[in-house]
Amino acid sequence: METHTVLFVDDEEVVLRSIERGLLEEPFRKLFAVGAEEALEILQEQEIHVIVTDMRMPGMDGLELIQAVKEKYPHIVRIVLSGYAQTSSLMIAIHKEGIFEFVPKPWKLEDFKQVIRKAIDNYKNKGENKEIETEFEQCSIPEIS
Repeated sequence: METHTVLFVDDEEVVLRSIERGLLEEPFRKLFAVGAEEALEILQEQEIHVIVTDMRMPGMDGLELIQAVKEKYPHIVRIVLSGYAQTSSLMIAIHKEGIFEFVPKPWKLEDFKQVIRKAIDNYKNKGENKEIETEFEQCSIPEIS
């Protein structure tokens, strides 16, 4: 069975423990980081497929983390989980940074699970599309005279 890894980032350990309990039965690998700096360390050491981050964190906030992930690891599917109000400036930033989904706190567990499953599927589909593109580029099409 193929395993995908999801990294959850929040500055509140109680939130991370709640996520861990809620997703215990899910068939993907779960990693947890307390804050963006710890998340960046994990990203350097582990292959991550999906990242779920809070927006409001001390030090580097979630948007800065998302921007760093987009720049350095563009293949990672990015999700924001936040109690931060959906202001128009936040929504513009989320759109600009290619956020896959915004999940408001408090979240409904089944909805949250669905979002993560869809993000993993999105990651898989991007990989399959890349393989198809590579195969297509390697095909030589005879010229018609």
